[in-house]
Amino acid sequence: MPNAAGDRIQDNAGDIAERVRKVIETAGCSQREFARRIVMDPSKLSRSLTGTRRFTAAELARIADAGQVDAGWLLGSGTTGPAAEPELSSPSPRAGARVSAPPAAGRPLQIVRETVRLIAEHGFHAVRVADIAAACDTSTAAIHYHFPGRAELLEAAVRWCMDEDTASRAARIAEAGADEDAGAELSELLALQTPRTEQQRQQWLVWLDLWAEAARSTAIGQLHVEYYRQWRTTVADVIRRGIAQGVFREVDPEFSALRLTALVDGLASQVLASSAGAEDGTSPDDMYAALLAYVRTELLSTAEG
Repeated sequence: MPNAAGDRIQDNAGDIAERVRKVIETAGCSQREFARRIVMDPSKLSRSLTGTRRFTAAELARIADAGQVDAGWLLGSGTTGPAAEPELSSPSPRAGARVSAPPAAGRPLQIVRETVRLIAEHGFHAVRVADIAAACDTSTAAIHYHFPGRAELLEAAVRWCMDEDTASRAARIAEAGADEDAGAELSELLALQTPRTEQQRQQWLVWLDLWAEAARSTAIGQLHVEYYRQWRTTVADVIRRGIAQGVFREVDPEFSALRLTALVDGLASQVLASSAGAEDGTSPDDMYAALLAYVRTELLSTAEG
């Protein structure tokens, strides 16, 4: 009997894990990067590869897609487990609906990106799997093949937003180098958190749904904790470096990062809630100016202020 997408697959001999390792090796990227490509928690991928956790059928489907291998090969059989993505007749797109072509990274990332867009436009609880299927020009069966249910889709959408944000921060830090003025680096990091571009707004709108779901879902709550831990650690490290450079005054880096994070979240929610073009609304420029004012009055040393 075929496995359902959410079923965990037995791998007593470790053969599946070994085949997945070969897929990652052939992909020529790190394990963490491969996890990003299949929209999977890197720690879950690691535990599955070491045998302390079993892969789900849906995870193996995404691995097969990313590695361009047959899912049956991952299982050691062409007749058991998940087969090729269901080739059911695609639903006809609604008039005026946007249909995107599958990206080079494969169907799973296309599904996730369209899920992010739809959540940003309508809110998670208003988005149906059928809407995502129509946006991807495929069937609901194909969506469920990669993501068993709506909860998994929200988790994947949040993780994708997290990964995009983390990648942007990492690129900014690498570009700056260790010798850059910490004040300028912090200003750049805050600019990345200001919802100006369409992608930044989409990510923030998904984040609003995350806040509500985090109080009800253990999986989403863990993502929430993980993201904020990473972000505050990044900010605290920049503040600590600024203190060493004499740019920032002697403050508690962790507590300052916590306060600054709360300010970012509150201002971003005001920007998103403001109507486009409303004179009395909070604009991205207002948000960024308020963040810089906080840095100037609370962090910069007297010599810099």
